[in-house]
Amino acid sequence: MRRIALLIAVSVAAAVVVSAPGAAGARPAWFTSWAQSQDGRADTPVTSQSLRMITHLSQGGDAVRVRFQNTFGTGPLTIGHATAGPGADGAAVTMTRDLTFAGRPAVTIPAGGEVWSDETRLATRPDTNLAVSMSVEGTAVPGRHGAGLRDNYLTAPGSGDHTTDVSGAAFSSTVGSTYVVSAVDVHNTALKGTVVPFGSSVVDGIGSTNCGPGCTQLGADRRWTDDLARRIVAASAPLAVANAGVSGTTSAKTCPSSPPAITGLDAASRLDRDVLALHGVTSVIYYYGTNDLAFGCDATAILDSYRAVFQRLRAAGIAVYVTPSTPRPGYGDQANLDRHEIALFVQRWNTCGGLCSGVVDFDEVLKDPLKPNSILPAYDNGDGIHANAAGQQALADFVSLPMLAR
Repeated sequence: MRRIALLIAVSVAAAVVVSAPGAAGARPAWFTSWAQSQDGRADTPVTSQSLRMITHLSQGGDAVRVRFQNTFGTGPLTIGHATAGPGADGAAVTMTRDLTFAGRPAVTIPAGGEVWSDETRLATRPDTNLAVSMSVEGTAVPGRHGAGLRDNYLTAPGSGDHTTDVSGAAFSSTVGSTYVVSAVDVHNTALKGTVVPFGSSVVDGIGSTNCGPGCTQLGADRRWTDDLARRIVAASAPLAVANAGVSGTTSAKTCPSSPPAITGLDAASRLDRDVLALHGVTSVIYYYGTNDLAFGCDATAILDSYRAVFQRLRAAGIAVYVTPSTPRPGYGDQANLDRHEIALFVQRWNTCGGLCSGVVDFDEVLKDPLKPNSILPAYDNGDGIHANAAGQQALADFVSLPMLAR
């Protein structure tokens, strides 16, 4: 079975290369409509049970395909059956469609591996939930994205295959992470591109569930990237949005005080997996630097990493829009001087001196005009780093849609 699964993974990976951004030939009609980059492994194993992960599509279409990843899993992950269906309340769905892998209902994904499902005819709409369910055979510790910022659902260990259940009753446990599922493509001939916001926790959406005292919006999809997707839909712009934020990561590969948990998750190291492997990507909003400065990297190291990543993106035919590093409490004088140097680089000719396609100046949105090294209190999540729900909406409203669509 494992040999078969590896052959399946190789054949699917080859298909991904054919339809990758920048590939020659006719414009593909597949676009990544949702993504969450893997950044670690589940805290506890799953054993002969079903997982139902809720994804929130930026755009819909007439068919879907799903990426299942085991990037940080501790061993092989065997999926005996998988389905997708429009989400209802909680873990419930309105219906399900079977997902297959090179025509087969089951697949084994080795540790560090991934597989895309086959095309499945399923009509979806923008700004709606798609539930992806899988039954895990045996015991595995799967890869996950930590900051799901919503409830995802598991059945009890040993409960077997509940992937076709329309009711959510069997999915009695919740997790705040997203297991295994890392991207959803939609087939839509009206779309022209996917926008990928790429960065750390400020892209991952930390703060977006904070809408004020006594208010919670867990699972309300209020990241600035979600708000941007809704603006795009309201404007009838033919673009999808796929989030590639990972909390705690840096642009530069090594910073003096970087925690060990982010080793190998710098921008260049995850660029292929988290951006270039997505489909229909036409632009990236690059929002990195706050952690670099906090972890002791200077402007030289940060800008070197910018240049390396921007060159690879531009070589792939992808436009790069960059935001200067935004304020953070605790920066000393040198860190703020470095932040200023980064801003000068980004803002030079509004093209990073010719290395990027344009600037999205979120620093101007978030900074307190009376204390420009601090976030405006009305937008502060309370930690001085991340924007609350109001700040997330302000960031989304600031992005130029004509810029992304050109």
